[in-house]
Amino acid sequence: MALGLVFPSFMQIHRPLSLCSFNSSTVRKTVLARNSNGQEPSSTGSIAVKEKKAFPGKPEADVVVIGSGIAGLCCAGLLARYGQDVLVLESHDLPGGAAHSFEIKGYKFDSGPSLFSGFQSRGPQANPLAQVLDALGVSLPCVKYDSWMVYIPEGEFLSRIGPTEFFKDLEKYGTPNAVQEWQKLLDAILPMSAAAMALPPLSIRGDFGVLSTAAARYAPSLLKSFVQMGPQGALGATKLLRPFSEVIDSLELKDPFIRNWVDLLSFLLAGVKTNGILSAEMVYMFAEWYKPGSCLEYPLHGTGAVVDALVQGMKKFGGRLSIGSHVEKIVIENDRASGVKLRSGQFVRAKKAVISNASMWDTLKLLPKEVVPKSYLDRVNTTPQCESFMHLHLGFDAEGIREDLGIHHIVVNDWERGVDADQNVVLISIPSVLSPDLAPPGKHVLHAYLPGTEPFGLWEGLDRRSTEYKNLKAERSEVMWRAVERAIGAGFSRDKCEVKLVGTPLTHQRFLRRNRGTYGPAIEAGKNSFPGHSTPIPQLYCCGDSTFPGIGVPAVAASGAIVANSLVSVSQHSQLLDAIGI
Repeated sequence: MALGLVFPSFMQIHRPLSLCSFNSSTVRKTVLARNSNGQEPSSTGSIAVKEKKAFPGKPEADVVVIGSGIAGLCCAGLLARYGQDVLVLESHDLPGGAAHSFEIKGYKFDSGPSLFSGFQSRGPQANPLAQVLDALGVSLPCVKYDSWMVYIPEGEFLSRIGPTEFFKDLEKYGTPNAVQEWQKLLDAILPMSAAAMALPPLSIRGDFGVLSTAAARYAPSLLKSFVQMGPQGALGATKLLRPFSEVIDSLELKDPFIRNWVDLLSFLLAGVKTNGILSAEMVYMFAEWYKPGSCLEYPLHGTGAVVDALVQGMKKFGGRLSIGSHVEKIVIENDRASGVKLRSGQFVRAKKAVISNASMWDTLKLLPKEVVPKSYLDRVNTTPQCESFMHLHLGFDAEGIREDLGIHHIVVNDWERGVDADQNVVLISIPSVLSPDLAPPGKHVLHAYLPGTEPFGLWEGLDRRSTEYKNLKAERSEVMWRAVERAIGAGFSRDKCEVKLVGTPLTHQRFLRRNRGTYGPAIEAGKNSFPGHSTPIPQLYCCGDSTFPGIGVPAVAASGAIVANSLVSVSQHSQLLDAIGI
């Protein structure tokens, strides 16, 4: 699950961009091109997109962005805010990438992330996506809540965020020392959060200008945080760049339930267990969830409202979006990225830069082989991948369903197999509980999924029309059906569902243009780091979950912002930070 948490982006080391800054230009009128092809929804709820005959509007821009995921839209929106002529090209007929939403029979489904916090925060410590929305001058109304249901082998409980609410669950499912160990963990890591939160993600850029926009600008607050931590806290802060498992081990935490629980939180945050996630990310998450007054937030009108807000903000400053525009290749002229060629044959010129929001593997496919250095090719091809997803989208009648049904439910079938094992953890979101407009009156909309644990190899090479594929869908989706039945309880019936959609890794690969349907790079903290945003090809840059800071909504929002900031002058960047009060 891609959590909407803020994270300490300055805590990772990344390669700086090598580029010249752009100059501000006149804000231009926005063109939003939509393609109405009248096709029926596929089995995933997506619509097959036919390439448009001709590109709408002017086939050139200062910056061309490939893909309209969260990172691409954040990058494009900020560049438009900086005065650049920006054009986003999206292959799908809907913007948003893995965060897009779709509608069938009056049911509006999320396709990806659904567990968020920090949207309403402002200032230096705000969620990076919230900072981008603030910079674009758009709002995102949300519903606040503070709990989710957890179903584990030992039983089930309503998990509430906050400093002491978890104690009762520890007393029931942990050892006699569980509460003491949990308090020991909080006492050790919460002081570190001052350092983790001292540098706003939006202040980061990929060149030496970061010394001005981040280091010098926020040095006093960073120094103050270390002073407040004291010697012991400051010593602990040195572990922020190490795997979180080392923090747990150093505290000699033995309780199995606590270790399993923290592994689960880590996996929900970044797709890896505690031995693979940076301590800095977990420290910030603990500070967000286990402090007084903590809350979670769900966007009114669904996750698609996040995408709509980013598109609105980009349009406000003259950005353009063309959907149904499939990029077939990146054009290289005079050893530089000069634009892209669409499947239709249309050439779209990028006068200053091409930015790919595709994964590192899919970006590589867009490049002529002869221009890619072997070292870059080898790095991409040897980067391990997370596995893919299974999805279950349901629309059903709320009659007979209990009224206290919560929005989020997490099912863990077997702790011994590990939270990253296939068919083991199921995440369920029923957003119509908080935003009733997502379903017809008296109905509910549901999205269940296996989060980056479904092996692509089981599906590779299968014909989507074959009996073998259909049988495998039924077999591999059964664990989600059982989890839904456990979560909703009496009153739910498979047969009464008005919409039933099963998505597979092949669905992910096909509609999200993701190599092997992957969740993203499986890069473990302490062993490797996420790549920077520059490439060996001048004027070609990357943003998204294949780049620093990594996987997750806050991470990709920050990556898009970093690229945008790096493509303008330090003066422009500083003026933006001043304008949003950070």
